[in-house]
Amino acid sequence: MNLTEEQILQNWNTLLEVITSKFRGERRTALLKMYNGLAERMMLAPASGIVHYHNCFAGGYVDHVLRVLSCAKRIDSQWEIMGAEISHTDEELTFSALNHDLGKIGDMHHDYYIPNPSEWHRKNQGKLYKFNPELDYMSVPDRSLFLLAQNGISYSYNEAMAIRLHDGMYDDANFQYLKTFNTDKEIKSNLPTILHHADHMASRIEHDNYKKEIGNNLKPKPKRRQSTTKIDSANESANDLFKEFFKE
Repeated sequence: MNLTEEQILQNWNTLLEVITSKFRGERRTALLKMYNGLAERMMLAPASGIVHYHNCFAGGYVDHVLRVLSCAKRIDSQWEIMGAEISHTDEELTFSALNHDLGKIGDMHHDYYIPNPSEWHRKNQGKLYKFNPELDYMSVPDRSLFLLAQNGISYSYNEAMAIRLHDGMYDDANFQYLKTFNTDKEIKSNLPTILHHADHMASRIEHDNYKKEIGNNLKPKPKRRQSTTKIDSANESANDLFKEFFKE
């Protein structure tokens, strides 16, 4: 899948509108400053590095975040309707969904994903992007929280736990939080679980979109080689578009 320049810019403006409308005061100011400072990289970032994962294309990150925001709102509503205890606020839900994968942007100077220079891996394994070796390693949730703190953006305990645990039991590091038999130590908020369900739902939808695109054949076909060129072209075009709009 490839997004057009117009879609990339539209998604970005929608993301900024979420920040502008859902937050107030110093936190909104700090969020807008960070997001605008990372705008060019964030607009073009993929959500994953492997084509058959989810949203592995230029603009895939923002597209994924917007889908998680939408899923989180709907799932949260259903949990409340079904009688679950909702101890978090709407702002906490939005903040957690907005920043759950922030660590996939990298740090303030380096991208998390870079184009994979190996044509063999791109063609045969669909690994279009790879981890940037210039980055010091951190898990995505830990880097997300680090970036927020580094940019002076405050967050609540509920938000911290939701971002930290949004991968659920898929991440072994979460076991000590999620797999406990001591009721005194269990997570008291349902927000981490709701965000996990929203992220999983969004990722599955994106994977389904990928399957539809290739006719349910998960193995990248030789003709998919053209997609790498399209992705490079999309990156270049989107860069040009960014410079045109923001006069850089």
